[in-house]
Amino acid sequence: MLNTLFSEIFSSTTQTIAVPQFLLCIAVALVIGIFLAAVYSYKTKYTKSFVVTLALLPAVVCVVIMMVNGNVGAGVAVAGAFSLVRFRSVPGTAKEIGTIFLAMGAGLICGMGYLGYAVLFSLILGIAMFILNKLNIGADKRLEQDRILKITIPEDLNYTGAFDDLFEKYTVKYETVSVRTANMGSLFKLTYNVTLKNPNDEKDFIDDLRCRNGNLEISMARQEITNNEL
Repeated sequence: MLNTLFSEIFSSTTQTIAVPQFLLCIAVALVIGIFLAAVYSYKTKYTKSFVVTLALLPAVVCVVIMMVNGNVGAGVAVAGAFSLVRFRSVPGTAKEIGTIFLAMGAGLICGMGYLGYAVLFSLILGIAMFILNKLNIGADKRLEQDRILKITIPEDLNYTGAFDDLFEKYTVKYETVSVRTANMGSLFKLTYNVTLKNPNDEKDFIDDLRCRNGNLEISMARQEITNNEL
């Protein structure tokens, strides 16, 4: 029974694919795609178009493989070209690219007729992805302490070293990113990357900076990793 479940549904002499076999492969590929899309969307920022594409991709690859009569080389070349077109114009994250190849792999196995192996492969990789997301593996906790600090100061305040003592008190490290003038040169706008010692001291840090810069504008925002970084 188990061997039958994991055997190929196409015989070696098959020249044309019967309609029931064709529909069965597509149905299994669609179920796998929906499963992978649901796992991917867990605790992940995503767009509707990408999730829908991910759900349909295994079925598309499956049909391509069946139509080239199991020629894996030709099938992968065609399906791979179509599936990666998105990343030519819009940079993708490593997770997106990895999930695309996962969906392609599942569709390829379905197209070869090994439906049992396709389901098993998708379950193992999908569960592994879910566990990694659940455990938040690879997350850098220091990102919660990283901030972009912007300070406006009057032109008569020498910004070189003006806030060093406050930085030493409230931050683990800091660096000057940019300095520019504003308001016809009467103001300076300073931008720093800082890592706070304790995020709970953020208000105290800003209050002390306000006393130093004459209560001019100060902003602090969380640093974000750009989407196109792998």
